[in-house]
Amino acid sequence: MVKKQQKSSRRTLSERFQEALFSLEPLRPDWGFEEELSRTGYKVICGIDDAGRGPLAGPVAAACVIFHRKLSLPGLMDSKAISSVKRDMLFEKIISSKDISFAVGMSSVEEIDALNILNATHLAMRRALESLDVQPDALLIDGNIPLRGVQCFQKTVVKGDARCRSISAASILAKVTRDRWMKECSALYPGYEFDVHKGYGTRKHFELLEKYGPCPLHRKSFAPVRRLQSQ
Repeated sequence: MVKKQQKSSRRTLSERFQEALFSLEPLRPDWGFEEELSRTGYKVICGIDDAGRGPLAGPVAAACVIFHRKLSLPGLMDSKAISSVKRDMLFEKIISSKDISFAVGMSSVEEIDALNILNATHLAMRRALESLDVQPDALLIDGNIPLRGVQCFQKTVVKGDARCRSISAASILAKVTRDRWMKECSALYPGYEFDVHKGYGTRKHFELLEKYGPCPLHRKSFAPVRRLQSQ
């Protein structure tokens, strides 16, 4: 009886181990959220995501994407889960498709410092929405915080950039747009290597920030930058 119980216990542990391994696999975005809203009666469904909330420098970007029909776009995933080469390839496919409407909005460093990062991110999202050539009647927004200041229906999706096709495509546009902007700024402030770390708080960025102090691209309201300014 004891041996049978031990065998059963081992089998249970093995099953749990397999479940844990499965949970580590990257999520693949699908059309489930868009299809759910379509069944409810919404016609123009827009995915929204942002890039650049965490960095110590540079703007925050947000993108809106509307698929007018289902497209395959092989390799489409959360922008953070794929290489820069794949992001660039997907970026070009998205912006060149006649079956996709899109727009990108940004909030400056000054706006981030004045409004805080959440409010500045929402401002960038609204700017992107206002720039669309067709207005949506439903929004799918990455995260768990609704977008303030809009009237149409919206649904927040936790880890939406890894689960929802429209949000995933928006994450690609926001990330690539912001990364390219930071690369251009690297020529203005070459000592900070913005083309390498894109403003994120890497070890090298912290070393350069300690060495040269903050530049106009740094977010003065963020603690590491604010601390250096006060020294």
